[in-house]
Amino acid sequence: MHMIATAYHQKVYLYRRVVQAKLFIDSNYSEKIDLDGIAGEAYFSKFHFIRLFKSIYGKTPHHYLKHLRIAQAKVLLAQNLSITETCFAVGFESLSSFSTLFTTIVGQSPSAYSKRHQQTKQRISKNPHAYVPGCYAYQHGWFENSNFEEVGD
Repeated sequence: MHMIATAYHQKVYLYRRVVQAKLFIDSNYSEKIDLDGIAGEAYFSKFHFIRLFKSIYGKTPHHYLKHLRIAQAKVLLAQNLSITETCFAVGFESLSSFSTLFTTIVGQSPSAYSKRHQQTKQRISKNPHAYVPGCYAYQHGWFENSNFEEVGD
């Protein structure tokens, strides 16, 4: 029984260290961090850390970091930050590598993504009711003699 408890505690200990490393990535994604630094944060060898991280999160630490940076870039671009400001704010050192990776992951360039977001914001501000789901509006009685639809004769 003691061996089972020891093995369990060892797994929990390893899991906590990997989670600690993930939290380190989450907090420092905009900084210049590398795999050695992340693995060191969790007190693992680089290759053991990669294997454990991937088994828990389904991605290598580097892949996770890239996707986290792009997710944060999407937020900043949606807030109308310039592409250059966004690039450096999320930890990229090269505008071209940022644009290439963004396009690969998102499926459109940062400028196209930003433009589409700004257009959507403009459409919503001009006609906000069109963006309320019909089921929600119906459930709250908005369709009964309201300005949401034309009342027929």
